[in-house]
Amino acid sequence: MLTLDMVREAQEALRGIARRTPLDRAPKFGENVYIKAENLQLTGAFKLRGAYNKIRSLTPEEAARGVIACSAGNHAQGIALSASRLGIKAVICMPAGAPISKVEATRGYGAEVVLVPGVYDDAAAEAERLTKEQGYTFAHPFNDPLVIAGQGTIGLEILEQLPDVEQIVVPIGGGGLIGGIAFAVKQLKPDCRIVGVQAAGAASMYLSRHAGGPTELRSVSTIADGIAVKKPGDLTFALCQQYVDEVVTVSEDEIASAILALMEGQKTVAEGAGAVPVAAVMFGKVDTSEKKTVCVVSGGNVDVTTLSRIITKGLSKAGRIAEISTKVADKPGSLLQLLKVVADSGANILSINHAREDQHSDVGACMVSMVLETRDAAHVEQIRRELTAMGYELEKE
Repeated sequence: MLTLDMVREAQEALRGIARRTPLDRAPKFGENVYIKAENLQLTGAFKLRGAYNKIRSLTPEEAARGVIACSAGNHAQGIALSASRLGIKAVICMPAGAPISKVEATRGYGAEVVLVPGVYDDAAAEAERLTKEQGYTFAHPFNDPLVIAGQGTIGLEILEQLPDVEQIVVPIGGGGLIGGIAFAVKQLKPDCRIVGVQAAGAASMYLSRHAGGPTELRSVSTIADGIAVKKPGDLTFALCQQYVDEVVTVSEDEIASAILALMEGQKTVAEGAGAVPVAAVMFGKVDTSEKKTVCVVSGGNVDVTTLSRIITKGLSKAGRIAEISTKVADKPGSLLQLLKVVADSGANILSINHAREDQHSDVGACMVSMVLETRDAAHVEQIRRELTAMGYELEKE
């Protein structure tokens, strides 16, 4: 099925096609933490590696029929660029809710895009239907040995760039990325620990491991659209069972915080799927205190409109933005007194709403809601304590 020679052959085939992405220290996340920046790969994600390895391996007959794939966006771009370079027609089925930037980028690489209502799995069903109807050659995004071998080249690069690596933390959607990395690394360095990370709202591999076989979720919901997969593949599941030491999950707030931290700490943009390994490290899901750890930031294709909302969410999680609501007397000077307490605390007021007629207001009182720019969670707690000490009744968070 999958051999180390296949991964090495893929690495050779990708020379001059895929970038050898940087592996840099990330001291803001821990003295033993490093980032493998696949968000700086061509097309903005690791998927080019597996996609090209698959497309280059097609027989002349398969290539002549054209290739079809299903993707939330990154595999789509990898297939589109690979097919374009090799002169092969590409059709990509994408979830209708995929980020506009990913849809347009896929079209920009020369592929025909078919938007399908629903999530990744619905796009996969449509791709399967079109394969039977039109005779296309199907390129699975993760459950394919050639695709997995291509993704495994990241593992070889990590070992070359950081030979004494002791732990690698990898995002999991369908399992192709972690399957390839874990397989390649464990062949060459069996004692290196491999940890997979999923969004809690799309934890299909996490649940499948506990169930003992590939298990399908009823639905998935996460800002990490690149790993929003309802069911892992049988091949990727088997690889994870054999070579992955642990799978953990992270929340939406934790993912948003990691995206923000990568922007501020590493000056790099990660999409939700790419940020989950960092989220796992930041929030103690993975211990890096005694192990030299590489976080694979798998992609950076985040829609700018989505990014602004994620940043706000991340600021809130980190205590950098806080909303505080309280009652004040409806008389001159009351609001000024409240604002003075806030100003003296060192917070900056981003917005304020002062309502006389509110369901929470007493007669002769007003409800004031403030959005504050703060330093951290401790600063928010300090402000709440000071206001409470001054006699203000604060609404619960």
